[in-house]
Amino acid sequence: MQILTNLAELRQARARMGGTVGLVPTHGNLHAGKLSLVARARAACDHVAVSLLPPEGLASGDQDRDLRLLEPLAIDLVWAPSDVTAAPPDFQTWVSVEHVAAPLEGKHRPGHFRAIATQTTRLFNAFAPDRAYYGQIDAQQLAVVRRLVRDLDFAVQIVDCPTVREPDGLAVSRHNAALSAPERLAAAVLYRSLSAAQQAYAGGERDGDTLRAILSSTLAAEPLAREEYVSVAQADTLDELQQVEPGTLLSIAARIGKVRLLDSSFVG
Repeated sequence: MQILTNLAELRQARARMGGTVGLVPTHGNLHAGKLSLVARARAACDHVAVSLLPPEGLASGDQDRDLRLLEPLAIDLVWAPSDVTAAPPDFQTWVSVEHVAAPLEGKHRPGHFRAIATQTTRLFNAFAPDRAYYGQIDAQQLAVVRRLVRDLDFAVQIVDCPTVREPDGLAVSRHNAALSAPERLAAAVLYRSLSAAQQAYAGGERDGDTLRAILSSTLAAEPLAREEYVSVAQADTLDELQQVEPGTLLSIAARIGKVRLLDSSFVG
C-alpha cells in the first residue's frame, strides 16, 4: 500500500497501474460505511485507491488509525495530501454545479457543493479513475457528482453503494461518535421517519405532501430531534414531487442535540 502526499508522485503511480482503477474519495475518519466502499471497489477493480483529504470544517482525525483500517483491504494507493496541497492558499478556480446543488444541503451550507465539485474535479484529473465509489447516504452529493461527470465528460463510472446501518437503522457516519448516549438512541428517529414514509408508499400513498408530512411528524415525535428539512424529490434533479413515482428520493436532515445528521432512501 503506497501512501503518497506529492501530486507528481501520485500521477507517476497512477501511470504505472494497468487495468481498471477504482477510487474511493474520503475525508478520513474512516468507519464501516467507507470501508464497505473500499471492499466494493476491491471486488470489482484491478487497482484501488483511497483519498484521505482534509475534511471541511471537521477535525482532521487520526490518519494512522485510518491507515491501519485500510491495510488489511489490500488497496494499492492512499492519497493523503496536506491541507496546503489539497487547497493551495492562492487557489482561484472553482467548479459550480447549479440546479441540483441549490436546495437542501446547498441551501443550508452555502458554498459546500462548490468545494465538493472543485475537489472532485481535481481528484478525477489526478487519478483518472475508471470507477468512483460513493455511499447513498450522501444522496445530494451523489447527484452533484453525477451531474459533474455528465457535464464535464469525465470518463468515470459513478458507483453508488447502499448505506451501511447500525442494528436500529441509524446510518453509519463519522458524526455519530459525537452523540451522547441519550442522543444516540434518539438518532434512530431519522431511519424511523424514512421507514414510515416508505411504508406509506408501499401501502399506496403517492402524494408528495403527504409523504413529507409523514417524515416531519415522525421526526417531531422525538423530543431531542430538530428538523432542518425533509424532501421527497426526483433523484437526479432534486425537484420536489407532488406525484411520487418509483425511484423517488426521500431525504432528511436533523439536529440531535448539537450533532447534525443526514439520511436518505428511495421508494419503489
